[in-house]
Amino acid sequence: MKFPFIKSLERIALGVAILWTGAVTAIAVTPESSTPSGNAARRPDIAVYPSEIKLGSARDFQSFVAVLRRDDGITEDASERMEWSIADASKVRRDGFMLYPVADGKTELVGSYAGTEVRVPVTVTGATTKPEISFEKDVMPVLTRSGCNTGSCHGAARGKDGFRISLFGFDPEGDYFRITREIGFRRINLAVPEESLFLKKAIGAVPHSGGKLFDTDSDYYATILEWLQKGAKSDPADAKPPAVQSLAIYPPQAVIEGEGSQQRFVAVATYSDGSTRDVTRLAAFTSNNSGTAAIDSLGVVTAGRRGEAFVTARFVTETVGSQVLALPTDLQYTAPKIEGEYIDQLVGKKLQQLRILPSGRCSDEEFLRRVTLDITGLLPTEQEYQQFVADAAPNKRAELIDRLLERKEFSEIWAMKFAQLLMIKSSNTVSYKSAFLYANWLTDKFARNVPIDQMVRELLTSTGGTFTSPATNFYEIERDTLKTAENVAQVFMGIRTQCAQCHNHPFDRWTMDDYYGFASFFSQVGRKQAEDYREKIVYNRFSGEVNHLVTGKPVPPRFLGGESPDTKGKDRREVLANWLTSKENPYFARSIANRIWAHFMGVGLVDQVDDIRISNPPSNPELFDTLGNKLVEYNFDMRSLVRDICNSEAYQRSCQSNETNAHDNRNYAYAVVRRIPAESMLDCLCQVTEAPEKYRGLPLGASAVQIADGATSTYFLDTFGRSPRATVCECEATTSPSLSQALHLLNGSSVTNKIEQGKVIQKWVKEEKLSNEQVIERIYIRSLARKPTKEEREKLLATMPAEGDSTAELSDVFWAVLNSREFAFNH
Repeated sequence: MKFPFIKSLERIALGVAILWTGAVTAIAVTPESSTPSGNAARRPDIAVYPSEIKLGSARDFQSFVAVLRRDDGITEDASERMEWSIADASKVRRDGFMLYPVADGKTELVGSYAGTEVRVPVTVTGATTKPEISFEKDVMPVLTRSGCNTGSCHGAARGKDGFRISLFGFDPEGDYFRITREIGFRRINLAVPEESLFLKKAIGAVPHSGGKLFDTDSDYYATILEWLQKGAKSDPADAKPPAVQSLAIYPPQAVIEGEGSQQRFVAVATYSDGSTRDVTRLAAFTSNNSGTAAIDSLGVVTAGRRGEAFVTARFVTETVGSQVLALPTDLQYTAPKIEGEYIDQLVGKKLQQLRILPSGRCSDEEFLRRVTLDITGLLPTEQEYQQFVADAAPNKRAELIDRLLERKEFSEIWAMKFAQLLMIKSSNTVSYKSAFLYANWLTDKFARNVPIDQMVRELLTSTGGTFTSPATNFYEIERDTLKTAENVAQVFMGIRTQCAQCHNHPFDRWTMDDYYGFASFFSQVGRKQAEDYREKIVYNRFSGEVNHLVTGKPVPPRFLGGESPDTKGKDRREVLANWLTSKENPYFARSIANRIWAHFMGVGLVDQVDDIRISNPPSNPELFDTLGNKLVEYNFDMRSLVRDICNSEAYQRSCQSNETNAHDNRNYAYAVVRRIPAESMLDCLCQVTEAPEKYRGLPLGASAVQIADGATSTYFLDTFGRSPRATVCECEATTSPSLSQALHLLNGSSVTNKIEQGKVIQKWVKEEKLSNEQVIERIYIRSLARKPTKEEREKLLATMPAEGDSTAELSDVFWAVLNSREFAFNH
């Protein structure tokens, strides 16, 4: 039957009070003076960057910056306040905030302010040596800095205006040929270097669709002109310049007070020969939140509205970043005492930096529903509700967490999540039996609490038949060597290497050499037919290589960010698996811990969780590292880490924001309201209505979370964002609310039919003889894990008939509650 619309239930059907909004209102911090009053003897805390300066040739120079840190954590650019001097002026010359070499030797840069003196050691070598301009070391960075080799300009696949160079300079030898040889004298003119088209377009002397890039009095012009004047030479094959080994940006963090305030940053590159170079003028600076912290081409940050930003500097293949917090002036703020274990200590520390007050603790009812949904994917039963609410023990929340972690549903939730990431589903190449066995293998590992590092090692090194050794289906679902490597990096390290297949990664450190070196670990995977036509056998062939896209030559196996190991006579996958899951691996533990954190907190420390890169930094780097270290300390036992998270105050906060944290959604000052995932949503509907579903290969009453084959689905699951398991991206399983979801619940058959099939209301009214008030209370408890408020109770009772059967009206109440946002969301 179709339930009539009850006007008094409108507030329930539209959603019962779980989504709150708040105005973005800054509260305040009392700024301390730069020289604190009341303690005249205390000297200012000042740091000068870089902490050591090396000048290696007559061309070399180094800029520097001084930063003052106040007692309240605010930092100020103190470069202009300092009195600067050189201990031995015969060695270096200072021009503003720049040092130039004069003679070989050692000296110190001395900065003084309000009683504080800072000394920076300076070493000069090769002061009279002026090395020739190098194409790779000097000219290529100018092209990158000027934007010539970006994807929107000549770095595009087909180039622009008949001129193509490699994207971000990944192919310097090819670029040299195209610049100097491709169209003869037109591009460069060695007889009259100033007339080179290559140079005249850059300064706007002739029409250039890219516009004017720099002036004739700039360092960039001087570099290219000198290179042309000296014959536009390439770097000899036996005398290549040293490669960039690392890049640093200073200061590593800035907390800027007041809109319009500025902080200057300095970028320093370190080369493989140990030399350093000031690349502030050559690096490309960007900000992920220019409204809070805009950064110009010379590395000067200007503070905007209150918030947090991450500014990055890119030079050659290296990218580094620095956190910038922008706060209003004259904020009045009293920092609350930070209590709790490591999670709360680190979350609290970050909130204090941002001058944000955390929301209070959630109620017992909110906690019961939230943690039960997060750990088991189901709602607490009426009996569990009554037992928990009546329990007066101070540690009842911790005990509840322990009980929930022992339930089989915890294993099933995480088996399902990894089945999505591993794309487990039947297809033309993977039989239903293979997919079913593969999914069961995964569930069994989680049920037996096998450490995740061991599970991943077994998966990557699996050999045998896809029936007898189900983990081998990993190599059947994706048979392409390059994509297999990409999937391993993304699922188990949170690193997306796809960009580096055709060019160096534009926003991270990964190069084409890294990409093909990592793919080489999977180049020797062999496959053959088993006796059963549905089964394949996966084995190690001990032969096969991956060729580099540019050079066309085989690339030896190489760890991401590491060395090339000895794989001769070994299964390359085993070598990789041991490295990947080792306790020293900087990527694996942190990536897995971040996925776990995101599941329980609604947003990852790095978000998206499978896009960990320097230009997408963690919102709390210290906590990000600590969670990874804790997972290693727990020997990769997921339950131990989940226990830490769920017992934290950060997890147990109310989802009601306050005026200080309403604008923030990345620092866990309040609980994030999340829509229940598709599978759990359907399971909860079946649970509360007592109307089970039937899925392929599973008995009646099995949960949607237990579906083994990703190809098995329902209209409800598809509508509510079940992962199609087409890629390894976490984003495939969506929890974003949509109009189609609301319409399906309101007008579709799912809710209505389940209420009819389960006959819960009829049982309560006709068999148990419960009153209208008791039935309403039970609807609320089993659906929302709370009792109705006095106002809700009175309005609902007012819709009940004075006499006779009220089953229809009570069914309407049940329908309205199940259609509410409070039911569909975890809060």
